[in-house]
Amino acid sequence: MFNDVLTDNDLKYDRHGKSRTAYSLRHSYICFRLLEGADIYQVAKNCRTSVEMIERHYAAHLKDMIDTSLVNVRRERTPA
Repeated sequence: MFNDVLTDNDLKYDRHGKSRTAYSLRHSYICFRLLEGADIYQVAKNCRTSVEMIERHYAAHLKDMIDTSLVNVRRERTPA
């Protein structure tokens, strides 16, 4: 079903011609969250990986794109 959705939306291949997989979505999620300034510890927990792995394989490639003033900053919670 995943491949059908990709094919129907002309997303089966990335810009380098490689087939997209569920794992590539995980990669995108991690990169987008880091670019948004998400807490790297929370991202690691959500993805069941280590902070070290994220730093080595993702953050190193994004280091010039990340706004470091947003990373690991405590945000005030809004009352629910």
